[in-house]
Amino acid sequence: MNLQEQLSQLTATPGLPDWLVSSLKNISDQVDAKEKLHQSKITYQSVKIEKMAYEIAILKRLKFAASNEKLSLAIRDLFAETYDADLAAVDAETATQQEAAIQSSETSPLAVATAPKKRANAGRAALPADLPRIEHHHEMKVCTCGACQGELQRIGEDVTEQLDVEPSKFFVHRHIRGKYACRACQTIHAEPVPPQIIDGGMTSPGLLSWIAVSKFVDHLPLYRLATIAQRGGVTLSKSSLSAWVGEIGVALQPLVDALVLHQRRRRVLHADETPIRQLDPGRGEAKRAYLWAYRSNDLDTGPPIIVFDYQISRSGQHARTFLDGWSGHLLTDDYSGYKKMYQQLGAHMPAVEELGCWAHARRKFFDLHAASQSALAAQALAHIAKLYKVESQAKEMDVAQRQVHRAQYAMPALAEFKSWLIKHRLTLAPGSATCKAFDYTLKRWHALDRYATSGHLPIDNNPVENSIRPIAIGKKNWLFTGSERAGKRAAAIQSLLGTAKLNGLDPFDWLKDTLEKLPTWPNRRIDELLPFKNN
Repeated sequence: MNLQEQLSQLTATPGLPDWLVSSLKNISDQVDAKEKLHQSKITYQSVKIEKMAYEIAILKRLKFAASNEKLSLAIRDLFAETYDADLAAVDAETATQQEAAIQSSETSPLAVATAPKKRANAGRAALPADLPRIEHHHEMKVCTCGACQGELQRIGEDVTEQLDVEPSKFFVHRHIRGKYACRACQTIHAEPVPPQIIDGGMTSPGLLSWIAVSKFVDHLPLYRLATIAQRGGVTLSKSSLSAWVGEIGVALQPLVDALVLHQRRRRVLHADETPIRQLDPGRGEAKRAYLWAYRSNDLDTGPPIIVFDYQISRSGQHARTFLDGWSGHLLTDDYSGYKKMYQQLGAHMPAVEELGCWAHARRKFFDLHAASQSALAAQALAHIAKLYKVESQAKEMDVAQRQVHRAQYAMPALAEFKSWLIKHRLTLAPGSATCKAFDYTLKRWHALDRYATSGHLPIDNNPVENSIRPIAIGKKNWLFTGSERAGKRAAAIQSLLGTAKLNGLDPFDWLKDTLEKLPTWPNRRIDELLPFKNN
């Protein structure tokens, strides 16, 4: 029976008002319940849509976007260098057409001669002064004026320079040792053959350096080096190249061990890892291994060092083993493999304090903004930009000055940002992409703000990521490692050559000089051969 029928049967009684109020309240409660259910469904769908948009933005960034993550940066053409090539070609064609027009102006009054426009930013940097110069002198064959037949006087000269290059040129060192006989004791004497990295082989330190640098710095597979050599008229088999690389790795191992000891004396390190494919002959396919990287802190004194450690998995035990007995601040991303290291403080392991990476925290908000143009994400990025502005201002300061500068500017900016995060976090729907970006930063706050308490701790993990990036690109060339031993050998050689690059040394020159000295170099002085300046 509905409400209208019930009212028609009732007489005016004292209980009628209460009954009417109760009935209307029940109806209102039912409406509210349906409204709340509907609203919760809308909220759930909104959170789900936001999360999906966030994930799509991440995937797009990984595939298409520029790596510097600037908000206003449009997606750049992967082959942007073709723009410059096309522009230069158009300029050349235009100049040709204009020159033809000038020449035809003598016969056609309609032809207009216009000077070719100089392309913007067409200036070039001066060529390095230390490059060898080959001079070509050009003098006039006739020293009389073409107009009046007067004698010309030399008043100066114009000098232009062109950069030239010769592809890899192979040549042979021919060592000729005189043989001398002693008639008295019937013996033969000759100047002894000096020790070599590969005794009795045909390889010189220069050739071995070319092979190692081409493979581990320029990331060229050995079969490509064999092809390059073949163009130069030299046949180098891939098996010989592989064998020489193996012997280079063995010869350089003492330097790698010394490099690791130098790095372990540092009290601040960056760490990161990148996947590498390794052949698995048993299964006839490739499996995943990892190249772990440990980088010194640029805000510390001493030469920069990068050490690579090849391992067959991403287990955090590899990092704990590599850093066993080491203590200090370790800056990493939020990979859980490092977490146990921070928890094992006390008698069994020296203290390892965690440093958070502000570049990773920023990336969460950047992806959120890219996905939804979130106003909160934009405000968070503005807060983080203040922190990096403080670091930019302190770039040339020493440790003590930087600590004072951070205390004056970074610490208040961090406190303001944290208050802002807490305030807006309370308004966010649980599970949303915005909520996750906020939680990522708040849960790691103590690791993220620790850098500002000193003048020597770094703000982010970019230095080690920049050291890994060339290897990540190189993987597209060499695709995989042949074995675990090959991976460890590559990591060892890359550690030395990568450290040479960080110290401003030419990897080829350093390695050639080292391979020449190494066979007779005493072990007690091995540190003098490390790729540091002024060694």
